[in-house]
Amino acid sequence: MNFDTAFDDLLGNEGGYVNNPADPGGETNWGITKKVAQENGYTGAMQDMNKQTAKAIYAKLYWLPQFDSLPYPLAFQIFDAAVNSGTATAVRWLQKAAGVTDDGNFGPQTLAAVQAMDPLKLIMFFNATRLDYYTGLTTWQTFGKGWTHRIAANLRKGAA
Repeated sequence: MNFDTAFDDLLGNEGGYVNNPADPGGETNWGITKKVAQENGYTGAMQDMNKQTAKAIYAKLYWLPQFDSLPYPLAFQIFDAAVNSGTATAVRWLQKAAGVTDDGNFGPQTLAAVQAMDPLKLIMFFNATRLDYYTGLTTWQTFGKGWTHRIAANLRKGAA
């Protein structure tokens, strides 16, 4: 299943417990913010959240069923962006890259447009849009280098 592979690959970008005061997401573990964890039923200390709990949250919130219809390298790009910036935002970037209306809903029109494109070109357009977005954020000075490394690593996965 693509999700299991994507989750394992994602852990290369999202690590364990972090509480960086400069991060608007606040306290995180396995890349899951405290707010998201609590909204999804987690009640313990963030430092204690296990990998299986994080995986269940990722499957529920960030892996769309449509991803199973896509080549894995492309599906992973969208999944990683959804985790980092929100699912609707990642879908909008995909829609811009595919040349369809960017409404944040991954419906049949988006799926058809995406499936009709060369996946490697789509990965390039998608990540260019993603980088453009990140460079406009006020937190770019603090987190930009890490985001750039993350996207570079994802591009390597996409080319493999």
